[in-house]
Parts: sequence; C-alpha cells; structure tokens
Amino acid sequence: MLLAVDIGNTETTIGVFDGDQVVKEWRIATQRARTSDELALVINSFLRLDRISPQDDITGVAASSVVPHATQAMREMVPKYFGFEPVVVEPGIRTGMPIRIDNPKEVGADRICNAVAAFELYGGPAVVVDLGTATTFDAVSAEGEYLGGAIAPGLAISANALVAQTAMLKRVEFATPSRLIGKSTAEAIQSGVVGGYACLIEGMMERFRKELGGDSKSVLTGGLAEVMAPNLSGIDIVDPWLVLQGLRLIYELNTES
Repeated sequence: MLLAVDIGNTETTIGVFDGDQVVKEWRIATQRARTSDELALVINSFLRLDRISPQDDITGVAASSVVPHATQAMREMVPKYFGFEPVVVEPGIRTGMPIRIDNPKEVGADRICNAVAAFELYGGPAVVVDLGTATTFDAVSAEGEYLGGAIAPGLAISANALVAQTAMLKRVEFATPSRLIGKSTAEAIQSGVVGGYACLIEGMMERFRKELGGDSKSVLTGGLAEVMAPNLSGIDIVDPWLVLQGLRLIYELNTES
C-alpha cells in the first residue's frame, strides 16, 4: 500500500492507496512546529484505527509540502518509522509534465500534483480550481503541459479578514445563503462570502477557458470543494482528493523498475 501525504498551510491531506484506488483518506490541521515523532504518532494512529499496519502494509510513501519545516519532518519520520525513503515532490523529481512557466521551481508541489492528476484522469485542456488556504487556478494544455495559473486569497482568509477588520461583523458558517439579498447581517455575509466567491471562481474559469481555447474541462478540488460545488455552474468534475492521485502518479513514475 502507498501512503500519500500532502502538507498544506492549513490542512494536511493523508490517503492510503491499494493499487490505483484510494481506500482511506483523512484531513488534519497542519501544525508547522510538529516534530517528526509527533507526525509519526498522528499518521500511525489513523492507520491503526483502520487496521493498517505501518510496518507490514505500507510499502511506499509519497509526500508534497508547502511548509518547509513539515517537509523536513516528513524526511526524518519516514525512514525512522517505515524503514525506507519517501518520494518527495520537489524540483528535480520526474512528474511527466512539462512546466511552461518562467521559473518552474516557484510552483507549489500541491499544484503540480493537482495538474498531473487532472490531466491523467480527465484529460486536457483543463482548469484546476483548488479551494484551500489560497484559491488557486491552474491551466493544463491539451498536450499535458502545465501552463501557469492564478492565486487568490482563500475563502477562509477573506472571511477572517472581513471579521478582523470590522467592529460589528461576526463569523458565519460557509453555507449556501437562502437568498442573495440577505435579510440579516449573517445572511448578507454568507451572500457576500459564498456567493461572491462563486462569482470569482466562475469568472476566472471563463477567462481561463478563453486563453486556453477549446473545450477546457474544469476540475474543482480542495477542502472546501464540496461546500462550494452547489453554488457553482460550469464545473465538470468535483474531486476533493485530487492531490492524492497526483502523488500516487508521481510516486509510480519515480519508482518504476
């Protein structure tokens, strides 16, 4: 079995693959100061709860991270607790996807994993929208090239900034508003945050499609994908665990005998 771990700024996504099928997946809060021993404790606890033996069942580990301290913790943890080196998505690793931007080293590992998985699973051209700490838009050509993208503040960042910078507004649930014209402050915030982000996503996808040309597919992923999906039109695929599939594909490419 393959253990796949994507460490984001806010959440860490963990999955276990049996062949090409993900059989378990979890999301946990990212703790930037977590040590390798603490990371092992958390991951092994999830595995054992589902009767997966870290030593007997896990035969490989693939990892991506945008948190340098957590990347180092993964590098230390895997050999110590699993007995082999992890495959870490970083500059120089084979991805099977040409990176057509000015400085390929700048692209976050999670964005590359998403792009690789979107093209392999759903084809191209494609626009991948990842709703995480940031909202990212990534373009993949019909030939399977990573063309670049856009980064916007995430839904939670925007909502938190709104509350932090105003005296009378409070946090609300990220739920679909019952009407666009809110009849209360809570409804008005939900409309502005959720409805406003839906307009942002749809508008960006439309513009990306014009630049890409052809019949571009849209793939929605990330921790808030299922929350936002009902508010969006023009989404072809909703795949909240897309990054894990990208990790699997890159792992297989780098471990082929």
